[in-house]
Amino acid sequence: MPLIQASRLNVYSASPLDRIHTRRDDHAWIAEALDHPETLFVPVWRSRNLVRGNEPGGVPEAVYLDGDTAAAMRAAGGNWAFLGMLEDKPVFGIDISTHEDTTAIVPAEHGNFVDLRSVGWGEPKPEASVLAHARGLLHWRTRHQFCGVCGGACESKSSGHVMQCTQCNTQHFPRTDPAVIMLVHNGDRAVLGHSTRFPRGNMYSTLAGFLEPGETLEEAVRREVLEEVGVVCGDVHYHSSQPWPFPGNIMLGFYAEGLTEEITADPEELVDARWFTRDQMRNCDQHGFALPRVDSIARRLIEDWLAAG
Repeated sequence: MPLIQASRLNVYSASPLDRIHTRRDDHAWIAEALDHPETLFVPVWRSRNLVRGNEPGGVPEAVYLDGDTAAAMRAAGGNWAFLGMLEDKPVFGIDISTHEDTTAIVPAEHGNFVDLRSVGWGEPKPEASVLAHARGLLHWRTRHQFCGVCGGACESKSSGHVMQCTQCNTQHFPRTDPAVIMLVHNGDRAVLGHSTRFPRGNMYSTLAGFLEPGETLEEAVRREVLEEVGVVCGDVHYHSSQPWPFPGNIMLGFYAEGLTEEITADPEELVDARWFTRDQMRNCDQHGFALPRVDSIARRLIEDWLAAG
């Protein structure tokens, strides 16, 4: 079949920020920006982001706090990081996880702190990328307080983009783990599996797995499919990518041609895996299963494959 192109951008992509990395070590400029009342802050509380309008029927939107509102948060000593410029305004992420009650510092009318994966963004919004950026970077900051080389305490450098060991001076940089995610297809059918980790008991999705050292992306696709369902794959074609900061991944989407039909599901990874026809996927409710969430690249892979057939 012809190559399938991505029909639109994925959620958490298309960031509106200019990351302007040359400012990260401009200490005077950063200090001035932190204290400016018009600077924007993206608060993160225990891996949750501040969102308004996420109720049923609402239109979700990111909430940025101005410098004056964020002053008390900074005074509490939470981690912060420079994210970039939104038009002419600096944007910082700030971790306020030390606060037990967020309502004391962020009034309820500003919105609620929610898991980004619970937000029904619908069509991709650039602001969702900003929230994901803040979540991923601040999560990395929190998880890299100590050096992986000597065990010494680390301190923040380069406006939150480097953690440097105070003993051996090793520099640690933000980590993003690449993962391949693929729809295995053959003719009018494709493989979907139900993972042991899925929150919904009837959800079936594409296969996925992490890239291993010394492995190409195409090799990782073929290996993961063979390990998880026992299907041998031929041609592998790239579709698109999606930042997935839950906690720190980049999802690399592919289509893989299935050369064999028999499925042998790995019981440690999958409860079930099957070949589904396009008709079954288009009418999944009638056939007793659900497709993955609409903000996921898995859903985008499925929908673009359905549109091509």
